[in-house]
Amino acid sequence: MHIEPFFDPDTYTLTYVVLDPTSKDAIIIDPVLDFDPIGSKTSTASAERILAYVQDHGLRVHLVLETHAHADHLTAARWLARRLDARVGIGERIRAVQATFQGLLDLGPDFAADGSQFDLLLADDQVVEAGTLRVGVLATPGHTPACVTYQVGDAIFTGDALFTEDYGTGRCDFPAGSADALYDSIQRLYKLPDATRVFVGHDYQPGGREVRWQTTIGASKERNPQLRASTARADFVKLRTTRDQSLAAPRLLWPSIQVNVAGGRLPAAHANGVRYLRVPINLRPATDDDGTPR
Repeated sequence: MHIEPFFDPDTYTLTYVVLDPTSKDAIIIDPVLDFDPIGSKTSTASAERILAYVQDHGLRVHLVLETHAHADHLTAARWLARRLDARVGIGERIRAVQATFQGLLDLGPDFAADGSQFDLLLADDQVVEAGTLRVGVLATPGHTPACVTYQVGDAIFTGDALFTEDYGTGRCDFPAGSADALYDSIQRLYKLPDATRVFVGHDYQPGGREVRWQTTIGASKERNPQLRASTARADFVKLRTTRDQSLAAPRLLWPSIQVNVAGGRLPAAHANGVRYLRVPINLRPATDDDGTPR
């Protein structure tokens, strides 16, 4: 098995092509659709790099997998799946995330909160085959209720649950996030063999170091600054909650969520032929129409 990482410096996101060099079977995990929030324009440069790699190596991509509905970048899963005749998969609890944001963004009754925008809804402990690759699914909620970790051989792909051992874990302050749940999820991962390779969903390059995408379960258990094997639940929940309260919302939160809960599809065009994104104003606290807090 070979794992090829792709780093998007604009969102610090890591995308992976996982492949069997002999059979040429492959999967893609967490691809990025580029988005300029100032001009409100999408582009496909990042996805085109992945497509070129796949084509140059003669790969047959069976699945494009999402670890969760990302809040910091738009997904290129649908763009790639259409060009590679692949299926898009995500954890089955995406339906809970869809229901949450259907209400929060007033997406209306036409938005289906049943996961039907995805080709595969994956259950905890399910194993899905991608040619010669076998992909295990581990539910790892906390960052969102629908987060999953994918396991292929001795490698796991943790999305925003667990980062490199010099950085920490994912935040838990999004709607329906839970530091308690994340604690349990990471403890589950810590039961895997210490040599298990961990491929992370983001690298924020602490201290300005070079980008990294890999650690191990053993290193995380020993040195993760937020959650080690010996860390008590109450200590982690307090640390994670306090840190989350100091964090700004992701820059691409609202565009990302709307596209990602829809399986990578942009909002439908209006009668004038233009597609629009919804951006709530002053959620907390709400204001009058002149901006006065209520």
